Amino acid sequence: MLEMKNRKFYMDGEEFHIYSGAMHYFRIPEEYWEDRLLKLRAAGLNTVETYVPWNYHEPKKGQFNFEGMFDIERFIKTAQDLGLYVIVRPGPYICAEWDFGGLPAWLLKDKNVRLRCWDKTYIKAVEDFFKVLIPKLVPYLETNGGKIIAMQVENEYGSFGRDKKYLYWLRDLMRDLGVDIQLFTSDGEDRYFFSGGGIPEEWMVANFGGYNENRFDDLKLLQPDKPLMCGEHWCGWFDRWGTSHHTDNAEETLGRSLDGFFKEDANFNLYMFHGGTNFGFSSGANYYDNYCPTTTSYDYGAPLNEYGGYTDKYFVLRDRMQKQLGKELPELPPDTKTQKIGKVNFTEFADFRKVYKKFAVHKKSHIPHYMEHYGQNSGLILYSTTLKGNYRDSKLNAFGVHDIAYVYINGELKHIYDRTKLKGKELFEESFSVPIDAFNGEVKIDIIVQALGRINYARRIYDRKGLDEIYIEGQAIVDWDVYCMELDVAPEIPYKKAHKEFPCFLKGTFKAEEKQDTFVDMRGFGNAVVYVNGFNLGRFIKGGPQYTLYLPGTLLKEENEIVVLELQNTNKKSVTLTDIPIFK
Repeated sequence: MLEMKNRKFYMDGEEFHIYSGAMHYFRIPEEYWEDRLLKLRAAGLNTVETYVPWNYHEPKKGQFNFEGMFDIERFIKTAQDLGLYVIVRPGPYICAEWDFGGLPAWLLKDKNVRLRCWDKTYIKAVEDFFKVLIPKLVPYLETNGGKIIAMQVENEYGSFGRDKKYLYWLRDLMRDLGVDIQLFTSDGEDRYFFSGGGIPEEWMVANFGGYNENRFDDLKLLQPDKPLMCGEHWCGWFDRWGTSHHTDNAEETLGRSLDGFFKEDANFNLYMFHGGTNFGFSSGANYYDNYCPTTTSYDYGAPLNEYGGYTDKYFVLRDRMQKQLGKELPELPPDTKTQKIGKVNFTEFADFRKVYKKFAVHKKSHIPHYMEHYGQNSGLILYSTTLKGNYRDSKLNAFGVHDIAYVYINGELKHIYDRTKLKGKELFEESFSVPIDAFNGEVKIDIIVQALGRINYARRIYDRKGLDEIYIEGQAIVDWDVYCMELDVAPEIPYKKAHKEFPCFLKGTFKAEEKQDTFVDMRGFGNAVVYVNGFNLGRFIKGGPQYTLYLPGTLLKEENEIVVLELQNTNKKSVTLTDIPIFK
């Protein structure tokens, strides 16, 4: 039983330290969980920590998914069987560079909802989810003979708000549902964050990257009688589209921090020990001076890379842990093997604008709304109407456009809007303006909007997708046909031997003799989504820093199908499956 006294942890009466690494079961194929956990144990760590993504466990209100990569019970049991302790951070908000910080998109259908606070609509949704989730975790609590030793209340709440009524309600809900182990909150290391996000009666931990001797000062001041812990030590960082790939020095980033933790007799959780992948449309976004979507890869510069291979940081960690523990660590599991399959030619094609009605969900809408209004979580949405009248040269104006829009007038592509590139007034209004030539009769308007991931941090998390308002000059346009296309899996559509225009689905087949990991080289594509055997590997956007998409060997068969939905343009007639990831 884990206990606290005299600023130390004790497990069954013996002095104990939490030496933890973060791994997210939902970013790793379930077939690889045991391998990654064995590598965590071989690094000298005794605990694995994971978030819980509400939006993927309850993608539609009242419809729950705890299967495959989302089988949290199986993940916890796998760790438990390997002798590892577990820390669970169930949210309901998790950040994690995950779409909408793990909150379900259907919350945004109500434009009056207030998130992460004492809002009746929001807390009722949280309660309903926790009444399903928490009973799945309770049998694995340490008090019930399991290995879950601690659970978090909310997540870095001091970076968002200070609604103590909400925090205490959430704490009490967890207790009422049977969580009788150590609870904690985690925040930035400054007393400002602890004051907003902490529960003084519970354990508070600090999150930071790069140890120095002052990192724990405010934590010591506020909780002098409790063990020190870095709840997230950022030993790497994530990438976002359109910027450089993050790199660092293993000794400087991780080695010096470990030395500091051991000197302070502190506990820690490495974020991330193994980052994994934002498969499908799961990656989120941040907002700095503008909108910044996160890449598909969540490699994070972690001790284990995206595909579970050893890095320099792993051996820095293992060396430090062996010295600290003063004993031989478990033998290293085999390193991950990858394969080079080579070029795969595209042999079949489907013009998107000729086949979308085969898989889209059609809605009649008097005025246009965001995706969430129609119950759509991600993917593409098409707004279509025929405008009738007698107009001089005019402008089509749209506002609140999230995130990339392709604007067609009478079937011709007239404009591509990209939220990531906005400046000035357009940045403020998230708008575009497209000329329409004078007409007497009618004009056809089609606007395809692509969602790139909801903002997952701070006050801009109310990040609805699609668009909000469309005008000709100052006149609001009504009577729309709306086509919702979530595209979580490859759609079943008719293909032909040639194509005429983009967007376009491009399909090819290939053989794989081994079920080993490989990487899809996307150089030469513009804005694409890639599917292998129907599974959505994720997005690719021209300009890097990620140029390959990770293809787990678990998805491969003897005969395989790859589909690329290219939304912009490409001259590529093939893709190459290579044995190394490419970042720049």
